[in-house]
Amino acid sequence: MQTYLVGGAVRDALLGLPGGDRDYVVVGATVDDMLAKGFRQVGRDFPVFLHPVTQEEHALARTERKSGKGYTGFVVHAAPDVSLESDLARRDFTINAIAQADDGTLVDPFNGQADLQARVLRHVSPAFSEDPLRVLRAARFMARFACLGFTVAPETLALMRDMSAAGELEHLVAERVWQEMQRALASASPDAFIRTLHACDALRVVLPEVEALYGVPQRAEYHPEVDTGIHVELVLQQAARIAPGDDRIGFAALVHDLGKGVTPKSELPKHVMHEQRGLPLVKAVCERLRVPVRHRQLALSVCKEHLNVHRIFELKDSTVIELFERNDAFRDPERIDAMAKVCEADNRGRSGLQDQPYPSGDELRRLFAAASAVRAADVAEGLSGPAIGEAMRKARIQAVAAARGHPGRR
Repeated sequence: MQTYLVGGAVRDALLGLPGGDRDYVVVGATVDDMLAKGFRQVGRDFPVFLHPVTQEEHALARTERKSGKGYTGFVVHAAPDVSLESDLARRDFTINAIAQADDGTLVDPFNGQADLQARVLRHVSPAFSEDPLRVLRAARFMARFACLGFTVAPETLALMRDMSAAGELEHLVAERVWQEMQRALASASPDAFIRTLHACDALRVVLPEVEALYGVPQRAEYHPEVDTGIHVELVLQQAARIAPGDDRIGFAALVHDLGKGVTPKSELPKHVMHEQRGLPLVKAVCERLRVPVRHRQLALSVCKEHLNVHRIFELKDSTVIELFERNDAFRDPERIDAMAKVCEADNRGRSGLQDQPYPSGDELRRLFAAASAVRAADVAEGLSGPAIGEAMRKARIQAVAAARGHPGRR
């Protein structure tokens, strides 16, 4: 019975990254052997155990054989005669197929260390194509490691493209798609997630509304990058820069311009009313992927309001208050700051404009702070019912006007 540290813990240590969860594979053991040593069995589909002291996961060495469609159609074989190399062979990428013995010795039958040094994401074997979730995992790993210079091996990208063409990704369930996407959006390079899926033709299955943006032109004087799909990639880059690790900001950035994908060709490269055209598309994505409520709320607010935020200095005082009210800001004040961050990412997500200042975001926050400072006790004494709300609204408009330095003008 031998125990090896495997997977991400070994990979990240070799990359000099902070360690996360530590997973182990046990070779030469049975379920009874593990239970006799005090391990607690938790795996349903295959034997996984929690260490009696550390609670770290230990799995018996196993092999897998494809038996159906999708990522759940596998027959698992775990037995004492399954070798370490056989267990590593079923893993997705060579950089994840490295094991470490107790004495620190590395077992690397698929040259994962060489691929780590070359910064290449490469599949272990043709069995990669049996699990469609691995296409999303490849894109998600790129979201994490593109900043280190990683690329997808050409043969792996070709295999991913074949999997997309074969319809394998259509068997993925919404929860798993969202799980991978959410982790990617919280990574250092969320744009690499979308770019990788686009490159292997998987984006048309996972996010057809985003795929539709590629090749759609915008006005070059406002968008030097022209292509709307490239614009979304740039916005995701800026979102990760402005709000690192915030997948809610990342999701709103991803879907803010979906309406441009349905602009009639006769109107291009202009995109009049793209905010309104985008709302049903954002709703469709959220419903299909079962996106959390707060992610959905922010995404819809940004899709609907991002042009209004960009031109906040031009809006009337009363229109500013209407913007706050439409987006439930007085009950959900954090949404205003989040909207400002996404809109800043949108403004900076244009070729050559990534470092320009964005005063509209600070102005939005400043005016909201002024409006939020109004208290019912100060303006609605003796009033009741709807009259309280009307008094509050008038006072908030006056507060915005005062903050702008022109009380009573608008």
